[in-house]
Amino acid sequence: MTYQETTTWLFNQLPMFQMQGASAYKKDLTNTLLLVEHLQHPETKFKSIHVAGTNGKGSTSSMLASILQEAGYKVGLYTSPHLKDFRERIRINSEMISEDFVVDFVAQNKSFFEANQLSFFEMTVGLAFDYFAKEQVDIAVVEVGMGGRLDSTNVITSLVSVITNIGFDHTQFLGDTLPKIANEKAGIIKSNVPVVIGEYSEETKPVFIDKAKLENTPIYFAQDNPEVTYECALLGDYQMHNKKTVLQTIELLQSQFNIEEKHIKLGLKNVIQNAGLLGRWQILKQKPFTVCDTAHNSHGLKIVLNQIQKHQFETLHVVLGVVNDKDLVSILPLFPKNANYYFCKPNVPRGLEPQILQKKATEFGLSGEVFNSVSEAYAEALNLAHDSDFIYIGGSTFVVAEIV
Repeated sequence: MTYQETTTWLFNQLPMFQMQGASAYKKDLTNTLLLVEHLQHPETKFKSIHVAGTNGKGSTSSMLASILQEAGYKVGLYTSPHLKDFRERIRINSEMISEDFVVDFVAQNKSFFEANQLSFFEMTVGLAFDYFAKEQVDIAVVEVGMGGRLDSTNVITSLVSVITNIGFDHTQFLGDTLPKIANEKAGIIKSNVPVVIGEYSEETKPVFIDKAKLENTPIYFAQDNPEVTYECALLGDYQMHNKKTVLQTIELLQSQFNIEEKHIKLGLKNVIQNAGLLGRWQILKQKPFTVCDTAHNSHGLKIVLNQIQKHQFETLHVVLGVVNDKDLVSILPLFPKNANYYFCKPNVPRGLEPQILQKKATEFGLSGEVFNSVSEAYAEALNLAHDSDFIYIGGSTFVVAEIV
């Protein structure tokens, strides 16, 4: 198969949570354990950092990888989902995995994948670990896909475990209370592996403390550390929490890696080019001021919408699309009523029809027109907005992917 045929097969032939939702969720690690055994345990052949959490996993993972890269190390980075190209998920020192490696890996293992009915995510994790092992990375930063305890990445034993924060997302899989969700994320905490908690609440802190005691491992709460002033290419207000989490993690790594302050400064400053990270408070235009952001749950959207209100503008234009299992009751009340809305559907099977989104939004006092596509909605917002206005594009990673 060609690269295009290979990725089409990966996306279309097997379950994939991002496209299909609940039907792709696996209840245990049986398949992943089978896969890493089949691949001769690549996960044991490189050092790693494991990053879980509701929001900020991608930003935190990218900052860590960027700092380690600036310190002169060969750094693997595994993140999800991708925005444009599947290969964004697997990088070494900012370079995406080659098309040839993807094609060869699938070709060599396709019969095993089919025989064991592996999911898209399981295959992709296997690909990443195999690639990092064969390329002999000094360290890999591995982002959890969803949850932690049952996530396919949870076959590694890392140098440090990181949990950025806990909010309501994927409640149909992870639980409907913050302690239940925290318990799933805390599943990445392992014996004698220090854990960094980025943000906690009264409800989640005891869950993390109990799990750390059970695993006899030290726990660090980055939220309690002083504010950090390092300049960072990622501009969202929420990055302040992520930066504190990153610095605490780097401090723990400094006993094994030579990381100086200059590497930290350069790593944060160059994170976008080093990690290829897009869609985090990404400024697309100055006039009208236009921003897209991948925040898609109440925890993340609250921060982004508050940041918008800090700006001076005449009228706010919101290009909004979501997936069909989104809890609209938890997010729509966060959006301002005095804005013009452009309802659209991201171009994935799980995209929610814009007419349904419009109808539900009306119940919360949000009014606007329906558009056939994200690009059409964005074009109309640009057409109607004045230079003194603000355009925000979001609601789903998939909406942002069609713009950047």
